[in-house]
Order: sequence, then structure tokens, then C-alpha cells
Amino acid sequence: MAVPRNALKKWEKVREFALGLPGAVEEFPWGESVAKVNKKVFVFLGTDDGSYPLGVTVKLTDQTAHAHALACPGAEPAGYGLGRSGWVSVPLEVRGAPAAELLCDWVEESYRTIAPKRLTAELDGR
Repeated sequence: MAVPRNALKKWEKVREFALGLPGAVEEFPWGESVAKVNKKVFVFLGTDDGSYPLGVTVKLTDQTAHAHALACPGAEPAGYGLGRSGWVSVPLEVRGAPAAELLCDWVEESYRTIAPKRLTAELDGR
């Protein structure tokens, strides 16, 4: 099944933003794209080959952002018990999915939760 263009564009923007953060690297555990900082995942990007619906999974410890993310159409606490730690899976192919800018804000928050202080300081200095 073809991925809707607007969803793919959002996904590409989010991926590019995530990998542009200080110290971020892309890896492919389990055959899915993840962005890591300091060997820890800060965003699960999944796949863009159409085998699964496009989406991103981020860690949101801020109550307001977490509630906002969960209020998005189709969003849910992440599987494998990650939801209990604040991880939220946000689908991008559903009507009313968040804009790329908001997704990037959430990716940045997730990054700040996981990245070492020196890298968040580098980000603040930009």
C-alpha cells in the first residue's frame, strides 16, 4: 500500500530534524529506524516502506505535552510497557494527525529527556 504523501513528508521532516540534533545517530534495530543519542533511543521512526502505517514514538514527560499527544487521532501509549514510562505512539496517516512542527517539538522534548546535559546545552546554544 502506498504511503500518503503528506504523511511521508511529515515523517521525513521529523526524521531530518531528529538526526540534526547534537550527537544524534540513526540505527536500525528490529529493521526499524530509530534516532539515538548517547546509545539511547529518543524517537522510534518505524519504517517508510509501507509495510506498517507511518508514525513516530516519542517520550513525553511533560504532562501537558503527553496529554496533547495522546489526544491525537489514533495515538496510544507505546507498546512493550514503554507507555508506562511516558512513550506515546503517534500515527501520521490518520486524518487530523499533528503537524510536522508539533511533532518536531515532541521529538526535541524526547531528546532533552534522554540526552546528556552537555548535548542539551549545545542545543540551547544554537
